[in-house]
Amino acid sequence: MQQVITLARPVGIFAYAAAGGKEEAAGPLGASLDFTDGSDRFGQKTWELSESELSHQVLALALGRANLSHKEISFLFSGDLQNQCVASSIGHLETEIPFVGIYGACSTCTEGLLLASLTLSACENSPIAAAVTTSHNSAAERQFRTPVEYGGQRPPTAQWTATAGGAFLLKKDAAGAQIVRVMVGVMKDGGISDPFNMGAAMAPAAAASISSYLSLTNTKPDDYDAIVTGDLGDEGSELLKILLKKQNIDLSKNHLDCGTLLYNLKEKDVHAGASGCGCSAAVLAAKFLPALEAGEYRKILFLSTGALMSPSSVLQGKTILGVAPVIELHAPKR
Repeated sequence: MQQVITLARPVGIFAYAAAGGKEEAAGPLGASLDFTDGSDRFGQKTWELSESELSHQVLALALGRANLSHKEISFLFSGDLQNQCVASSIGHLETEIPFVGIYGACSTCTEGLLLASLTLSACENSPIAAAVTTSHNSAAERQFRTPVEYGGQRPPTAQWTATAGGAFLLKKDAAGAQIVRVMVGVMKDGGISDPFNMGAAMAPAAAASISSYLSLTNTKPDDYDAIVTGDLGDEGSELLKILLKKQNIDLSKNHLDCGTLLYNLKEKDVHAGASGCGCSAAVLAAKFLPALEAGEYRKILFLSTGALMSPSSVLQGKTILGVAPVIELHAPKR
């Protein structure tokens, strides 16, 4: 049975950073990203090591902003799209931070923040946790589909895996946007087996999480300034609204999706929008956390959406399961 967990003491995201590659730098949020690399390589020879370096650099930038060293971090929750989360493990090997590698596909950002919040809430003292999430277009494409160089035709429902990432530093009662409640998502099977239609695969899980969260907290969509999914793209976002409308839940006024915000869909041929677990991480750090700190938003429901699949499961024709953990973010107290 799902439960909404209200943290005994809110956990503050007191420092963060966002990074991207060439396409992300050219998008609507490009100026808000803390650093970008026009070559997508981040100084490395392979795409896989490029993502490891991206993960390393974005955490280093968040630490620098807080004037902290790796030694002052008690927990690191980090994930990516590579098999066995090797981008994260290689990227943070030399930091010697106690490490939890996580894989929730595109839901990894919210999963990491949720796990970090619960861990900190359970600690008697006040340690600091880091949550880092990345994805890389070229690494993910050749793992799950075909190398970019292959030039395969992509259907309109396909999404563009973001070369992006975000790093977040968290502590109980710290300044910054506050995580006050969390909910672990349940897996849903929408019957989709097409890896080029992940928005449709993830939409049922997003709908289930939103419906459950609103019911369990006795709230309605209008109680939140924004209900943010990531990353359903155009296809999944429309399906989400249809699914929720059947339950008399109207998201037409305040739903936003990270997959439709990272790129300019009218100017860039990314089909249905952005995907990859670095997408929601970068958008959260570049857009929503600054907006909460500036008072533009008071309360946000944030749920990264994950398409749970592997190269083998896709080749074997298995359906793609979806999951959508939830965190409730409040603006800093003034």
